[in-house]
Amino acid sequence: MKKPGTLMKTPMRSDRRQLILGAGATVLTVGVLGPQPALALNDAQARALISRAVNDVNAAIDSGRTGPALYAQFEAIFTKYADVPTIARSALGVASRRASSAQMAAFTTAFRGYISRKYGQRFREFIGARFEVEGARKVKTFYEVKTVAHLRGQAPFEALWHVSDRSGKNLFFNIIIEGVNMLAAERTELGAMLDARRGNLDALIADLKRAS
Repeated sequence: MKKPGTLMKTPMRSDRRQLILGAGATVLTVGVLGPQPALALNDAQARALISRAVNDVNAAIDSGRTGPALYAQFEAIFTKYADVPTIARSALGVASRRASSAQMAAFTTAFRGYISRKYGQRFREFIGARFEVEGARKVKTFYEVKTVAHLRGQAPFEALWHVSDRSGKNLFFNIIIEGVNMLAAERTELGAMLDARRGNLDALIADLKRAS
């Protein structure tokens, strides 16, 4: 049995089905974004963003890098294509409302590194995989981009990327793998971790920095 306060692995239907860009990653769509102005973003731009992200992930997988060098590459991809501040705030949930600006900045940095290491450790399983962008559609205040992953010896599976320009740039803020909301899963895990630390956000930040 896992000791209270230790970092947990997010339960998923399949390890491979939770690992597209870990970045994810993992935001709870419309409720997180709130009221929005009219989108300047269009379906072609949303598709293009995810195509570039997938291409960079493929390059990282095929680079031959391992350990910290690979994790750093994934962190750079996450930073480039994801709305990390929004994702981090959503993953932290209600605790973000009482966090100071300094704490949120520290948490965002720690969370970004934690996610990159967490998923980067398993991305080697995607060597030889092929990712295809199949389409995009507008969903209220964001675009949903559908990709299909083809892995060796396995049935293809679907991943939906949610893309918004709310930050002032076109960025993704959530991924849904076969109906599993990645951000929701991370939010549940982080909530349990914070509860185990009696709501001490500084302790959680310190532990995320050390987590491998």
